[in-house]
Amino acid sequence: MPSPMTRIRVANACDICKQRKVKCDGQSPCGYCKRRQGTVTCHFSPATRRRARRPHFPSPESRTAQSSVPSSTEPQVSPENTIPTIEPSRISDDLTHYTEISAEEEADVPREARLLYDAGGKLIFIGDCAPLSLFQTVRQIVISRVDPHAFTPQISMLENASSDSSLAASGKEPDLDCTRAEPLVSAYISVTSGLIDLFGKTHLTDSISTWITEKESHKDPASAIYFLVLAIGSQSTDERCAATCFQYAKTLALSCLGGDLGIETVQAFALLTLYMLRACQINGAYLFFGIAARAAYSIGLHRTEVNSRFGSDMHIQRDRLWKSLRVLDLFLSISMGRPPSMSDIDCTVSCRPLDANGQEDSDLLNASVQILSITEDIVLQVYSRRKISLQLTEGISRQLRDWSSRWLSRLKKIISEPSQGNKAEIIGSCQVMCTYHYAVMLVSRPFLMYELCKRLPDSTTTSTSASSISHENSGRVKLANACIDAASLMAESVLELIHQGQLDKRMPLIVSWLFASSLVLGVGLLGGFGRILEKYARMSIDSLKYFAEYDAHAMQYSLIAESLLSSALKYLQRRDVDERLRITESSSQLFGLVPKERPQQEGGARSALNTQQTLDCESQETSAPAPQATSTSSEIISSPFHDIDPGLLSLGYFPDSISSTSIADRVQQDQTDHVFGALNLFPLLDGNGHIDLAHYF
Repeated sequence: MPSPMTRIRVANACDICKQRKVKCDGQSPCGYCKRRQGTVTCHFSPATRRRARRPHFPSPESRTAQSSVPSSTEPQVSPENTIPTIEPSRISDDLTHYTEISAEEEADVPREARLLYDAGGKLIFIGDCAPLSLFQTVRQIVISRVDPHAFTPQISMLENASSDSSLAASGKEPDLDCTRAEPLVSAYISVTSGLIDLFGKTHLTDSISTWITEKESHKDPASAIYFLVLAIGSQSTDERCAATCFQYAKTLALSCLGGDLGIETVQAFALLTLYMLRACQINGAYLFFGIAARAAYSIGLHRTEVNSRFGSDMHIQRDRLWKSLRVLDLFLSISMGRPPSMSDIDCTVSCRPLDANGQEDSDLLNASVQILSITEDIVLQVYSRRKISLQLTEGISRQLRDWSSRWLSRLKKIISEPSQGNKAEIIGSCQVMCTYHYAVMLVSRPFLMYELCKRLPDSTTTSTSASSISHENSGRVKLANACIDAASLMAESVLELIHQGQLDKRMPLIVSWLFASSLVLGVGLLGGFGRILEKYARMSIDSLKYFAEYDAHAMQYSLIAESLLSSALKYLQRRDVDERLRITESSSQLFGLVPKERPQQEGGARSALNTQQTLDCESQETSAPAPQATSTSSEIISSPFHDIDPGLLSLGYFPDSISSTSIADRVQQDQTDHVFGALNLFPLLDGNGHIDLAHYF
């Protein structure tokens, strides 16, 4: 028997413990996964032997190919700050070495992190998984390949200038009306459903009404909480009242930090975070949440055994407060691409609690924290590693399918029957479903971007050849379509609830995920995944315009989505016209529809299709005189059927395939892959480390 000082190693650890870098007991399921959220996520991948890298010596051809890459794609780095890079020849060598991995089974994940300017001119960091980073990638592709004038300049409103700066805290307590407490609390409960649940089953309306009628001065932490509840409830109806309550509550909460920390401190700063999110002040929300997270750890909210010491009701409330913080933290982290402030490594609070009958508790907060935890795993396993394969995608999709089998039918039932459910349940179900759809888009997005770059012609080609379009049954295309389907379902469900009058106009979570949905739909339309996507793209734009009345981010997002849709439609129209003209040029020779002796008329015929300016060069080439040849060759060339395959006219003649076609397709494919690899499979903070949105909005 080994001594206690001897470290015992297991043969293989589960995937979650490997990712989290925690000790695994090797059981199936392991103890960590049991404490976290059950046995479904505990999966053991087969152990693989590490293969030593053999030295690679690039050939002269590869060195020449590398030197031909534009300098803009290979920024100069000083010797003191050299970062190892993977050369194209090294990539091709590795792909040849590992022949068991198919090219259809993996895709690079673009490193899309950016430093962006806010409305005050300050730089803020936006990470890889954020919707704004996806916009930067889409913008670069569209400008370089489709429309250089896309995304016309607009005023940057990444973060609102504070609208309540004139209402700075003066120390005067806001005047409150007891009759307004009930509608404001009801509005608060509706807009926070599926996000946070800070008060458990307490009668919040009665508590606030009693608190308002008290004659005593409201200077305690509980008063800050009640002021913030009223501020959030009145944000969409009375902005001045909301701003006044918020400023007073913020001053009160900060003044209480010097005393003993308690559950009220955590609740107050969580509400400050939510208010600032709804006011589009994302940096302030991020900072205030840091205080809430540290305070939660200080009082032991992450340990359910600690929470159980305060009685049954307080045990449940403290557990739900921790889960509410996890939801806020993961939303902030994923929507901004920043590391989370909290972790579940040392957490014993279960996000899948069981009721008295041993069944999983049907609660929107549990559904929300579960799907966001899966989304966090996607960020860690995909966007941190910068590579995704079909094998990794299958592991993630197993978690998503398990969540969907337990929750999706319940959520859809609530949304589809608004007359039978209350408004809070409907809004909460919508927010949880949107998060689920975004998780699907996040894991399949790299495959969609790969297909887009593969299908769009670069500056050296005029059209997309058949060889550059993947087979419809390939793994990458299926995942790209899954990304588009998730975006379509989100846009459709959100707009339906808007038409029913169920959604508030300040919904930061829905707006953020809906913006990503609009980008995915525009990309899908641009990549030729179906003209029906125009309908869903307009749905997402209409929804963003609805939220834009109070949400400046939604206003900017709608302008971006409209510009992308316009560029996509113009590109598809140009492509259809060019294709029609190529067919017309070929078929018109059969019956002499276009006279050869008058090239000007050919140009006139083309102008009838409104493409005179587009095809001036082609018109000149077509009208150029042919070189002299023998009489036999002249007769063949002058025949209107000279370019028809003789195999169509005679069963006894089948010409050999022309190898030059395959060579041309291969060259174009190489160019496509080269541009895709150099374009954006993870440019890290290019453009001197930041991009000013004021030049692109």
